[in-house]
Amino acid sequence: MKSLSKTIIITLGVIVGTISGFFYWKFVGCASGTCPITSNPIVSSIYGAVMGGLVFSFFKK
Repeated sequence: MKSLSKTIIITLGVIVGTISGFFYWKFVGCASGTCPITSNPIVSSIYGAVMGGLVFSFFKK
């Protein structure tokens, strides 16, 4: 059961990170279009998902 709760926490982090990455692209983004992460919504969402999964993996239940 311990690994299941850890998996749920990491999955939640990936979901929150994906949404955050998309909203970062939508509202902040990159005006010039030359920014490697924030100029594309897919890349920004993937980056957010990875970062969200990493940050939430630090939390223990």
